[in-house]
Amino acid sequence: MRVQGYFRILSFFDIGEAFDLGRLTTLLGSGAAPHAPGFVHHTPEYAQAQNVPIRESLGFVTLPSGEKLEAAIKYYWFGVASVELSTPFECDFESFCPQSYRWMNATEVETAAEELLRGRTEKFRPALSKPSKKWLDEDFLVIDIQSAKHADGRAATADELLESYGDQVAQLVRGEMAALSRAEREEVLRAALSYYPSDLVVVGWAAALVYDKPGATSSVIDLLEYANTQLLEFRYYDEVLTTLLSNVYSSLEEEESFLSRWRPPRRAGRLNRLRLDIMDLAERTEYAVKFISDTYYARVYRLSSGKIGLNDYRTLVDEKLKTAGELYEFMVAQFNERRMFALEVVVAVLVLLDVILLLKGGK
Repeated sequence: MRVQGYFRILSFFDIGEAFDLGRLTTLLGSGAAPHAPGFVHHTPEYAQAQNVPIRESLGFVTLPSGEKLEAAIKYYWFGVASVELSTPFECDFESFCPQSYRWMNATEVETAAEELLRGRTEKFRPALSKPSKKWLDEDFLVIDIQSAKHADGRAATADELLESYGDQVAQLVRGEMAALSRAEREEVLRAALSYYPSDLVVVGWAAALVYDKPGATSSVIDLLEYANTQLLEFRYYDEVLTTLLSNVYSSLEEEESFLSRWRPPRRAGRLNRLRLDIMDLAERTEYAVKFISDTYYARVYRLSSGKIGLNDYRTLVDEKLKTAGELYEFMVAQFNERRMFALEVVVAVLVLLDVILLLKGGK
């Protein structure tokens, strides 16, 4: 079977808190434009992107090996940039795995993606609020098959791909050169999705295979990309909350001075403000695209979220937000108890003074 399409190496970077997309479009010039998911299947009106990313085409990037990859960057409002470097392929399916493995593990591509983005910093910096000192990053490979034909020229169906090349498909999305066990193969292929007999989506934690006619794969790739940007954001929230909770625990173990015990709990206020900020950002990030119901794209998104680990990180963040809320309530309650104790002491002293004055006055 002969296959043709593109390897799309996606590198995601969390570079700040938010982009002003209107200003960003002006700064980037004519090479940039809003990029809304081009859904080709029937989709409810509410399942549309809110604050769609800005896509900037940047020509070609040359690797140290001399290979040229087409480059583009998408800027998401919540401060994540996605760098896509793509290269075409045309080969027999049997020789597919070595090529996929090469691009999944090409460190020079990750370096080129970061250098490309850093080279654009001066251009987009005025539209970025609260730039990150340290960029978090994530990588993902999309194997975009736009044509798969038998020797007689007939287009392959999704079922034929899975029946004849199921082992290779599982290896592709797992990034493995060696054959997988039967159990692992079944685990990978069990969640495969198709809308028509002629299309296929298989997702792994580090790569996905997307098979459809040219122009139809872009909407699924957009969803895979969006799920990865969310993963990066929740990784960031997880790191911030881990540091925050560690600092609070340390401060609670420290001995307080006499005066500090009677001051309002400033660290509790800081904790709660940051907790509320993260809750707000997490909610707005999560609902930048609304997927409710059982539409095909909703299933693709849920599959992608589960496979790449987004759901696990979302659960971790929710648990830490809950812990932060409980700590805030504990610190406020502790302060209120001290304040009530102080008020009771003052009242007791005043009552005692009144009694003493009454006794003296009665003599």
